[in-house]
Amino acid sequence: MHDVAKSISAVPVQSNVRPRRRRSLGVAIGLLVAIVIFVFGIKALQIGKMMSSPKMMPSVTVTSAPVKEEDWAPRLSAVGSVSAAQGAVVSTELGGVVTEIAFENGGEAKKGDLLMKLDASQEEALLRSAEAEAHLARTDLERARDLAMKKVVSGAELDSAQSKFTRLNAVVDQMRSNIAKKTIVAPFDGQLGIRQVNVGQMINAGQQVIALTALDPVYVDFALPEQHVSKLTKDLEVRVHVDALLGREFNGKLTAINSNVDPITRNVPLQATLQNPDHVLRPGMFAKVDVMLPEIKKAIVIPGSAVSYAPYGDSVFVIEKQKDPKSGKEGLVLRQQFVRIGEVRGDFVAVLKGLKAGEEIVGTGVFKLRNGMVVTINNELAPKPELDPNPADT
Repeated sequence: MHDVAKSISAVPVQSNVRPRRRRSLGVAIGLLVAIVIFVFGIKALQIGKMMSSPKMMPSVTVTSAPVKEEDWAPRLSAVGSVSAAQGAVVSTELGGVVTEIAFENGGEAKKGDLLMKLDASQEEALLRSAEAEAHLARTDLERARDLAMKKVVSGAELDSAQSKFTRLNAVVDQMRSNIAKKTIVAPFDGQLGIRQVNVGQMINAGQQVIALTALDPVYVDFALPEQHVSKLTKDLEVRVHVDALLGREFNGKLTAINSNVDPITRNVPLQATLQNPDHVLRPGMFAKVDVMLPEIKKAIVIPGSAVSYAPYGDSVFVIEKQKDPKSGKEGLVLRQQFVRIGEVRGDFVAVLKGLKAGEEIVGTGVFKLRNGMVVTINNELAPKPELDPNPADT
């Protein structure tokens, strides 16, 4: 009985705990909702205040550059290769053993300088024998002539003596020629390469000995599309740049225009001649070639750093004066202007469409700008673009 009474009395206590927990949870949810409403209310008031106040864009400091109209001589650009005006790989006509090498790798050689000798002892011995026989044939010929004048021998015997003398002299000349061919000399002035033979080596006929290249002057071989053929004449000025010598410009003349147009590329092969007294231009170098045409044309010119290049179109930012409708003060505002870019020369580019001379544009840092920005100009640290920068732009 006592246990039953205890269990009955405990039932109301459990039923009172659950309502208390529900009330606590409801109070917490209510406080959270109140906090959220309070925070959103404050943000809404701030946003409303910002929207009701006048919108002021911050001023950005930029450098400026004028849009100029200049006289540019038109030019045709191409790529090509430097080639030697005269070059050869010196080889041997006859085989033999190398007995002497008379040059240094990479040295200079003058026409006729000794380069290499082959063993010619056998040919020299044969030459002495042939000379002795030729000398005897000369004596026999002179004796036959005397006897023929005295009518002692017939004309046939005189002719035989003459033929023998001529034949033996030819043998002497042949032996001398063979000896000369075993002495290798420089066929022209030039710079030597790296030798491909050694003293004591047995070489065959046609063995390459060393490369010899004349480096002053040099040629530049290139090509231009066939539609430019009518503009090309010999002796036009040519300017050449090579990647191996940044900052240097080489001037020359257009000296050869091929008579045929390549039927595959539809380009006409051309050749320019450059003076190369210091031998810095070497055959095989990659060259950028500009053929300067004689006529002059007007061009709208701006610095290349002023152009914002993009896939959808190139643009610049024009600096314009604009009055504030509320304060009435005059300020500088940017206007994005799409342009068509033409030829590039040094730090400058030609504008084919979109700008006119006299306008003022942003000179540098255009990637961070937007249309309608308010700006101020400060050119104290602005870079100075040049038509022929040194070193050249790559």
